[in-house]
Order: sequence, then structure tokens, then C-alpha cells
Amino acid sequence: QLYLVQSGGGLVEPGGSLRLSCVASALTLRHYAIAWFHQAPGKEREEVACITSSNDGSTYYADSAKGRFNISRDNVKNTVYLQMNGLKPEDTGLYYCAAEGSLWVKVTHTGCSPDIDDYWGQGTQVTVSS
Repeated sequence: QLYLVQSGGGLVEPGGSLRLSCVASALTLRHYAIAWFHQAPGKEREEVACITSSNDGSTYYADSAKGRFNISRDNVKNTVYLQMNGLKPEDTGLYYCAAEGSLWVKVTHTGCSPDIDDYWGQGTQVTVSS
């Protein structure tokens, strides 16, 4: 069963914007910490943004995402978004959302802790190219 279903990737020119969506089934996302990960071709997966459960709602952004990306929730739609603006070619790659069912997930200077990895989306491709 796929608990998290992603959409919103695609091809965009440098400087463009995309919004990725992560919709949950069988999970109530407001109780979960959510992260977005980026895996560039040939590189390790990197956590680019996370948001703790709605009890707290703290956010973290990797340096590569600060000022350009925004993570948000819509609890009515049971969806988490990653708004990506000012896209660069180095943002190209697969993006995954993940959920962690612990209310104890906190934001640290290096990301959310403990790791967010209970449930994963299927991944969506983002290509930034002219």
C-alpha cells in the first residue's frame, strides 16, 4: 500500500517554480513530521526541508533551499507541499516526501531528528533545464 502519493514534478526552466504535493492515505498527516528529500543524479539523498507535526509546526531548510523553498501543510486536504521557487539546474533530481509518526521529532541545525523515514512517497522527477 502506498501511503504517500506525490505529484507536481516536471521540466522547468532555470528561475522557474514548481509545487510538489504529497497526499496521504490511511495517515492523518497533521500527526506526522514530514520531510522532503532531494536525490541528484549520482549523489546521496539530502533532506532539503522538513516540518514537525502540527502540535509544533517548526520547519527546517537545507542551505540549498533557504529563501527559495517553502514547506507547508493543508490539514484539510491531508497534504504537504514543497513550493520551489528560483529553481536552479542543481535542483534537478528525484524528490521524495517522507513521514515519521513520532511527536518527538524536532528541528535541529542539521534537519529533523530523529530521521523521518516511516513512510515514503514514490518519488517525483524535477528537471531544471533551458
